[in-house]
Amino acid sequence: MGTASGDDDRHHGVAERVNLSARRPFTEALRSGLSETFFPDDPFRGFGALPPRERAWGALKYFVPALEWAPHYSLDKLKYDLLAGITIASLAIPQGISYARLANLPPIIGLYSSFVPPLLYAVFGSSNNLAVGTVAAASLMLASIIEDEVLPEDDPERYLQLFYTSAFFTGIFQTALGVFRLGLIVDFLSRSTITGFMGGTAMIIIMQQLKGLLGMKHFTPKTDLISVVGSIFHYRDEWKWQSAVLGICFILFLLSSKHLRKKMPNLFWVSAIAPFMVVIIGGVFAFLVKGDEHGIPIVGDLKKGINPISISQLRFDTKNVEIAVKAGLMSGILALAEGIAVGRSLAMIKNEQIDGNKEMIAFGMMNIVGSFTSCYLTTGPFSKSAVNFHAGCKTPMSNVVMSVCILLVLLFLAPLFKYTPLVALSSIIVVAMIGLIKVKEFVHLYKIDKFDFCICMVAFVGVVFFTMVIGLSASVGLSVLRALLYVARPATCKLGSISGTEIFRDTKQYPHAKSVPNILVLQLGSPIYFVNAGYLRERILRWVEDEENICKGHGQDLQYMILDLGGVTSIDNTGIGMLGEVHKGLDRKGIRMALTNPRLEVTEKLVLSGYIKDTIGEESVFMTVKDAITSCRYALQRSASKEGGSQV
Repeated sequence: MGTASGDDDRHHGVAERVNLSARRPFTEALRSGLSETFFPDDPFRGFGALPPRERAWGALKYFVPALEWAPHYSLDKLKYDLLAGITIASLAIPQGISYARLANLPPIIGLYSSFVPPLLYAVFGSSNNLAVGTVAAASLMLASIIEDEVLPEDDPERYLQLFYTSAFFTGIFQTALGVFRLGLIVDFLSRSTITGFMGGTAMIIIMQQLKGLLGMKHFTPKTDLISVVGSIFHYRDEWKWQSAVLGICFILFLLSSKHLRKKMPNLFWVSAIAPFMVVIIGGVFAFLVKGDEHGIPIVGDLKKGINPISISQLRFDTKNVEIAVKAGLMSGILALAEGIAVGRSLAMIKNEQIDGNKEMIAFGMMNIVGSFTSCYLTTGPFSKSAVNFHAGCKTPMSNVVMSVCILLVLLFLAPLFKYTPLVALSSIIVVAMIGLIKVKEFVHLYKIDKFDFCICMVAFVGVVFFTMVIGLSASVGLSVLRALLYVARPATCKLGSISGTEIFRDTKQYPHAKSVPNILVLQLGSPIYFVNAGYLRERILRWVEDEENICKGHGQDLQYMILDLGGVTSIDNTGIGMLGEVHKGLDRKGIRMALTNPRLEVTEKLVLSGYIKDTIGEESVFMTVKDAITSCRYALQRSASKEGGSQV
């Protein structure tokens, strides 16, 4: 501290000094920063020691995970995957038809989208538990965005082409995120945002299904609550009591199967095949009573045959590309967030690892190839993946089994589903959506974090009363604003010593922690940038002023301020200037300043800027708070001894 030499420090127990000579070349620092940003999992570690051929094979296996598990695949695993694949196929058929109807697409498109994409995921996907298919939220979002440009009843061909084109752009976007390791973009969709968005979307979807439940033919293309409710009562002369009664019966049956699964988990397969049973029973009933003539509308003709090639239907002209890109990007981010979250949550239960960037590449390849083969957006839906998990799947081969089942349906059984009542599909969607309104999660958020609750409610209210895009954008914007506030207004705290230990902790969290006489210890817990430098300067000087008043009340003077920089991960030029200004302000008051535990990234810049050598001095930088306080106390004792000697 200027008054205590290195020998004095060692004599008084300060054994180690901060290494101020450590340097990293710029290229190494840049490579390290980029590596931590884009390759936090370091997927290619250990590759450098391998021969070129093995290195190339390892890289290929990284991008094509099927090469990892396929060579070791056994008949024992096939038994489990076969059961799981058949089970999820029974769910994929009604869900595929239902969600295609939700998007106002021909029902057969839903079956097409359950055939090709799962095959691609089995090759490129890294999750053993994920089951691929269409999802309700993305289906409705795509419909709401594309219907702003064209309505399906006005130009059904162009409407369908925009779905294919948006799926293509979704695939390009997702693949690019995975290849360039930009998965951090998806992290801007916080759990609170997803909870509120999915809850609001589920609410709107349930309301929209009243069209099918009441047997109505006309309905609003808008998704907000007021428009939906207004449309229901505007066309009340179209209500069909026959559909309503049948719908209530189907809903009660589906809810009973879910209740049975909760009471008897071993009977999970009952709830898994319940939607398929609703389709079969409803189809038979509608056929026997000629439902379409008695107030029970049916799906209509479904063509036999596998997916037709749709490359020629992609539209990249100015008239279509803008809306397709918007729909593709918005729904693509949502689909990624859901698919990766589902994959990770199921992998954690089995103590497995999945690679988010591999998943993005897999989803991207699914949607690119899907757009060429008459499919619209697909991802990993929670309901189907949960069934796949509980059915005992071992590898992504369960998706292949599901695809084979769908293939058989497309080739031989598709026309049989023409009698499926629309009310049956609406009932399946309603029951599936009820589980997405997580009231307990809302209450939990309110108890734990009011700001997170606000973020959740902004998404929920925005979706319900405005549009899905507005709700999602507003919630993400509020989340980003919160993150920026954390950066611009970082936390600082005063540290005190815990009696009987060498530990220093926040005096607000630990009121019994004692302040050190004549010494103020502050802790900074965030990077110091131009955005927060001014705030930190004012906050530090305010801490000093408050501590001076406390010291004066005890007849003492504040003589030292110690800044604990252990939590400061980086600093820019403005931040260094701020520390210089603080030092000058303290110097005018006769208060000395010390730093403790600066990280390598911070130390490099403080040394290169001359701050340590020319401003604060190397003797004022310490490894720990204890070392700094020991040195400060020794300097105070020496100063008191000199004053006493001069008085004598």
